[in-house]
Amino acid sequence: MTILTLNKTELEKKIGKITPELEDKITQMGTPIEEVNDKTLSVEVFPNRPDLLSLQNFARAVNQFREKSKVAQFKINKPEKDYEVTIEKSVKNIRPYTVCTIVKGLKLTGEKIEDLIDLQEKLHSSIGRKRKKVAIGIYPLDKIKLPIRYTAKIPEEIKFIPLEEKKEMSAKHILKNHPTGKVYGGLLKDFEKYPIFIDANDEILSMPPIINSEKTGRVTNETKEVFIECSGSNLHYVQKCLAIIVATISEMGSKIYAMNIIDKSEKNLQTPQMQSEELKFKIEDIEKTLGIQLTESNVKKFLARMGIGFEKNKSGAVALIPAYRTDILHWIDLAEEIAIAYGYENFEPILPKISTIAYEQPFEKTKQKIAEILSGLGLLETSSFHLSTKKDIKKMHYDFTDFLEVLDSKTKHEVLRIDLLTNALQIISENSDAAYPQKIFEMGTVFKKDEYALGDVPIKETENLSIALIDESITFTDLKQVLDYLFKMLNIKYDLEVMENHNYIPGRVAAIIVNERRIGFIGEIAPRVIKNWKIKMPIVAMEIDLDFLA
Repeated sequence: MTILTLNKTELEKKIGKITPELEDKITQMGTPIEEVNDKTLSVEVFPNRPDLLSLQNFARAVNQFREKSKVAQFKINKPEKDYEVTIEKSVKNIRPYTVCTIVKGLKLTGEKIEDLIDLQEKLHSSIGRKRKKVAIGIYPLDKIKLPIRYTAKIPEEIKFIPLEEKKEMSAKHILKNHPTGKVYGGLLKDFEKYPIFIDANDEILSMPPIINSEKTGRVTNETKEVFIECSGSNLHYVQKCLAIIVATISEMGSKIYAMNIIDKSEKNLQTPQMQSEELKFKIEDIEKTLGIQLTESNVKKFLARMGIGFEKNKSGAVALIPAYRTDILHWIDLAEEIAIAYGYENFEPILPKISTIAYEQPFEKTKQKIAEILSGLGLLETSSFHLSTKKDIKKMHYDFTDFLEVLDSKTKHEVLRIDLLTNALQIISENSDAAYPQKIFEMGTVFKKDEYALGDVPIKETENLSIALIDESITFTDLKQVLDYLFKMLNIKYDLEVMENHNYIPGRVAAIIVNERRIGFIGEIAPRVIKNWKIKMPIVAMEIDLDFLA
């Protein structure tokens, strides 16, 4: 979670004097107070609410929770002449998306600039995943000339003065010597070209996700109009990030203008998109989940306290989710919002009509023992998402087509995972700058189609164990020693049977056999797979089906 420290005086201008009663309201809202003193108020903001990471958005949420302000509405003015950003094809395999806006009538003070920079960095760290998914740039409009191009060039062609510097530097020099370049340079190291924003005067505005230009990218107290861009690898996240910033700046009394995003590879957009997203739900589902009786007026009131709109149409109840909310994906999320607004202190505990004695399932005990054994061997346990992408799965299983797709996925992860090793290789790929050797394992559920499976959906779920070791001199023998020790401690006898598997190097892979049943594979990962994940060192891995232990 993030600790948000707010100027108490500025906050009180928006929400009133902070009394013990108001402190209770803030805590009940789901943002526990960490500390209050004469100058500041600090609250805990959980990762699912990045929209609260600014004084303006936090104050709005507090007032809505206290029923002192209504669900937010935002006025977005139409684009003026040349309010346009063109996304060129050269960035499509690097950071393919950007969404932008122009803000006028800003009255910036040193403190407000610090607030904006603080919000920018907090969004970078949270929803932006340390700038990997989203990077934000804010520029003084009077220093640039519209329209703008979002393009990519080879490092030798990129030269500008980065923030906090006085001399022009090349792109490679920035990554190697500039403090910010040193921290985030790894995000561009695997690319032949680097993305840049260029204005109509061919001035470089920034090299995302690294650094702005000192000449065209420094905001000061005199700045009244700004150009804001969010760029990244996922359109949904960059749109949400921009919506959070727009929601913050709109509270500063400024005017927001849309921009036309001309994408030469995909559909054109006009951003920011601040309209609410409709989410259909059934009130009876909320009642059943929470165990309380609700009327439409109750639901409307409770959702409004959480900043969410409500309407009733021919199809039933519809929640209107603000553009800046990233955490409402399903009706069950609405149940949580209503529970917060209703007040957890108002729920009456009820003793169940049945009595049971709880005990830990034997299979769970076995899994815990496996984790303890592998941890004792120096392996690090990981936990990855059940959802994956077709692209990631095909990096390993190039001929796989029998995907289990998720209906209306809200992220790029649109299919259920079919194994654990794909996720393990992704983790290794994303931690290529960490020290070696890397030794990881994971136990979790994998999914595949099965016409004989019980239930309405023909899916079979199995519990698997994967282990992956990576180092410059790692071999099959190193992992077999781990497997030998693990099965010895579990009192399991096994055999290895030579068998081909296109994910492993031929002749360096074997099937693991227990009681004449093949439970998985062990071997050295094929160079094709390693190259697909842009990993530089050999990997040995295994994955087994643990259901034989159940």
